[in-house]
Amino acid sequence: MSLLEVRGLSKAYGIQNIFNDVSFQIRRGDKVGLIGPNGAGKTTLVRCLLGLERPDSGQVALAPGQRVGYVEQDTGLGDRTLYDELVSAYGDVLGWQADMRRLEAAIAAEQDPGRLDKLMKDYAQAVERFERGGGYEYENTVRRVAFGLGFTADDLTRRTREFSGGQKTRICLARALIRQPDFLFLDEPTNHLDLGMVEWLEEFLQGYSGAVLVISHDRYFLDSVAGRILAMENGSIAEYTGNYSEYLEKKTEKLAAREKAYAKQQAFIAKTEAYIDRYRAGIKSKQARGRQSQLNRLVRLSRPEDVSGFDFFAFNPPAECAERVAELDEVAAGYGAKTVLNGVSLLVRRGDGVALVGPNGAGKTTLLKLLTGDLAPDSGKVKLGSRVRPGYFAQEHETLTDTNSVLDEIMREFAFSEERARHYLGAFLFKGDDVYKLVGGLSGGEKARLALLKLMLTGANFLILDEPTNHLDISAREAVEEAIMNFPGTFLTVSHDRYFLDKVANRVVELDGGQLTEYAGNYSYYRDKKAALAKAAAQAASQAAAVEKKPAAKQGNAAQGQAGSGKGAGWRKPDTARQAKRLEEEIAMLEHELAGLEARLNDPASHADAALSRGLADEYAAKQAELDEKYTAWLELTGE
Repeated sequence: MSLLEVRGLSKAYGIQNIFNDVSFQIRRGDKVGLIGPNGAGKTTLVRCLLGLERPDSGQVALAPGQRVGYVEQDTGLGDRTLYDELVSAYGDVLGWQADMRRLEAAIAAEQDPGRLDKLMKDYAQAVERFERGGGYEYENTVRRVAFGLGFTADDLTRRTREFSGGQKTRICLARALIRQPDFLFLDEPTNHLDLGMVEWLEEFLQGYSGAVLVISHDRYFLDSVAGRILAMENGSIAEYTGNYSEYLEKKTEKLAAREKAYAKQQAFIAKTEAYIDRYRAGIKSKQARGRQSQLNRLVRLSRPEDVSGFDFFAFNPPAECAERVAELDEVAAGYGAKTVLNGVSLLVRRGDGVALVGPNGAGKTTLLKLLTGDLAPDSGKVKLGSRVRPGYFAQEHETLTDTNSVLDEIMREFAFSEERARHYLGAFLFKGDDVYKLVGGLSGGEKARLALLKLMLTGANFLILDEPTNHLDISAREAVEEAIMNFPGTFLTVSHDRYFLDKVANRVVELDGGQLTEYAGNYSYYRDKKAALAKAAAQAASQAAAVEKKPAAKQGNAAQGQAGSGKGAGWRKPDTARQAKRLEEEIAMLEHELAGLEARLNDPASHADAALSRGLADEYAAKQAELDEKYTAWLELTGE
């Protein structure tokens, strides 16, 4: 059985302890979520597991021959084509293929029987390694995984430098998935992926036969994928069975039990100390000394940490505004000759919490810029209601001053006292000496929290939020959720964080193909409704096809007579389903022929004749190329 075992792992940088005496096991088929605050050491731990960093002590045991795949948050790509980048995952297989070609040439030229026998044995070993490594299937596998992650046949010839940041993340993901490693380590794999791609990845990982260890702050993703949670807490690992929601329940129960045990011990200590003080010099002094000894030996429980992140406070109510907060009326917009939105209409009412979703590149940020006034529509009208005061949260956080301390950023902007500024900052997890940090030295997540706090303190009554939870760890996301849920105004947000959208949104607006579709509920309602609509559409299409098929059979002869050899009035283009079925039959036949050729190639008897072996290899390559073309045509036809 495939097993990765971690025993007593510790790591420190100088005097800073990252983690200490960490132990756990991961078996084949396990789906494990690794969670913890930013800076807790999650990525360092994974790099130690991979051998990319050396731990100070402890061991990582992995059975020989086990393949490991790793997707980092920021992985550099070369300047190869997408196809070459993905094929690079098969470096060892390509090496064995080169060995086969070299040995084939040597076999054809060798005359000495002894050396020929040695070459034949080497060739058989190379073929076996090539086959075991998936050599006969790697080209199809590359295409299947690439198309599954949203790339097209044309994309395979593009240079990797031409792709966007989100597409590069998908390239790294595809490269790791292609070889189906026994252990797959993913560091924030959902960053830069749109919701459709995240859902594809969830489905893929759910059915993945190998083990998966994923670092993620995406709670919805962890709920869908993880069957076990490893939580990094104070330099150690706490292990919980179940997904993220089950982890929350069990952690709450564990904390309650610790608080109860702590309170019980404190009561015992207080009672014992009172007894000792009372009888220290009296007739029961011997018993008092005994109890003192007992108290000295007692292992003191530490006070359970207060894990609540957000300290509730009430925002000052923003100014009242019109019932119709924002309107788009038949708006078209784009950049240059490219139209992004076409005839879009939207109404945002007072008190709404609107989630704007859609694939990357659909125009969500364009719509936000129309509402903020940073972009003028090409046609149609954009209108904000009377007394509406918008506030915009941008991912770049331009509203912050790098040279200010966190405390000064709030005190100077809003003329608050230090006590009041600390009150608000504490609610957004800036506590103790954190308030003296320079803004320029903050992490991306810390800047996001500070920028959102400032936005909410401006008195804006309509918040326009572009990915407000990006770069935030789970505790910070929860703080932002609580703040937005307690915000007494109106907001519209773009976000890929489905857990966040489930908690804060009461309407979902989907932007796709330049058009808007509205759903009156949170993200889960939107997803269920879309699934139901898709199922109903599929059933309707199936029924329509069945109805159309009956008269078509009766009129077949008449239609053929009318069409003749030309394309007359009775001629109809073959439907997609028929073309796909024909291609599937051709693919099945080619795969059957390839299997026969593969058996002959692996037969040692065929290697005795070098010309025959070479001919079989050439025929196999030609059939494989033909199969690849058919497979690509089928994928493009069906949209798989």
